[in-house]
Amino acid sequence: MGRIFIATLGKGRGTWGHVARLIQEEQWDKILLVSNEFCQENFKPAKEVSWVLVNSRTGFEAIKDTIKTELPEGELLVSLISGIGKEHMALLAALKEAGRDYKIITLTGAGTKTY
Repeated sequence: MGRIFIATLGKGRGTWGHVARLIQEEQWDKILLVSNEFCQENFKPAKEVSWVLVNSRTGFEAIKDTIKTELPEGELLVSLISGIGKEHMALLAALKEAGRDYKIITLTGAGTKTY
């Protein structure tokens, strides 16, 4: 159990800073990044993370099922700021299919905010 951060991370490096700050500025019991091998090799987070590697060319169901098998127990806080729609939809479908509640987390001008 604990506080779990789950984020999609796309090849577009413009959103990496947002994800990196959420990783660095918050206390997490586990960090799970849904991404690809390119991002795993090039994104250097300040804390230890676990990776769910997906290939965006793979079918939607395969991506969803891969994510679903990796969902940890605990309070889930999700960021969709980075990545592509197919990964976002697969993560949301995996959460729904697994019957998991979650909150959206983002950075704002006033700090971190959850919904």
